[in-house]
Amino acid sequence: MKIKTRRYYLYYLAVCGGILINIIPLKAGLWLAGFIGRVVFAVLPRERRKMRDNLKNAFPEKKDAEINRISKEVFSNLCRNAVELASFRKLTPRTLDKWVTSDGAYEKIDRALSKGKGVIMLASHFGNWELISAYFTLRGYDGTVIARRIYFHKYDEFINRLRHYVGVGVIYRDDSPKKILRVLKKNAMLGILADQDVDSIDGVFVDFFGRPAYTPKAPVALALASGAPIIPCFMIKEKGGHRLVLEDPVELEEKSDKQETIKFNTQKWSRIVESYIRRYPEQWVWMHRRWKTKPAEQG
Repeated sequence: MKIKTRRYYLYYLAVCGGILINIIPLKAGLWLAGFIGRVVFAVLPRERRKMRDNLKNAFPEKKDAEINRISKEVFSNLCRNAVELASFRKLTPRTLDKWVTSDGAYEKIDRALSKGKGVIMLASHFGNWELISAYFTLRGYDGTVIARRIYFHKYDEFINRLRHYVGVGVIYRDDSPKKILRVLKKNAMLGILADQDVDSIDGVFVDFFGRPAYTPKAPVALALASGAPIIPCFMIKEKGGHRLVLEDPVELEEKSDKQETIKFNTQKWSRIVESYIRRYPEQWVWMHRRWKTKPAEQG
């Protein structure tokens, strides 16, 4: 009962915070988020240790001072993400260019959609991933994201209201695969996050920062079933805004059997994600237990 009550308190705190964020200038909200991120870093030793351990394993060449700096910035970036998500009500096609710059994004998407198979937008928990789908739907594209149900329904409803405000549709990860494939059949954009270790869904082990990481096979499986191209996309935080980068579609290669095909091509897109994290390590969620599942556990 205490836990349930605390969830309600946190929910109403988030609602009040969202109202405040929409009253004050975005720049002030982002400054406040950076400060709160540093406070959170100081008061959550368990998450701090987990993040440092992951960073040290991924970047053994980096010194403690650099690991510390990256860790602090990760927390600040996540708080800035929350402020920007709460500010979606301020986001319109007119104001979009003040938030995001992009080069060649439309051309790549239009070229992919011209084949009539839809597009799988492969995002990761990097930069501001929620802003990717908002960017395209506000430009008039039909976009839906696959989301995980949040354990407390009010949190879930709160985030989905903000997504719907900018025209982003939501399908839950545990919904029917037919519902997901229907998005691609109508030649729309399907956003998917696949860079975390989720042992409750089907996955394969691929190399990620030199260690086997259990990785969802959904992106490649959906691409094989639908014919839709996979386009890795990244919303990179930069001073004064964001830069949207879309990679070329991942060229799927057939192997001896379906399982090997999925594994090979999952490794292919995973290397692309890793390359961006290496360039911008402070923009990924290092507190996630990315290597928690071991190969022996999955047989």
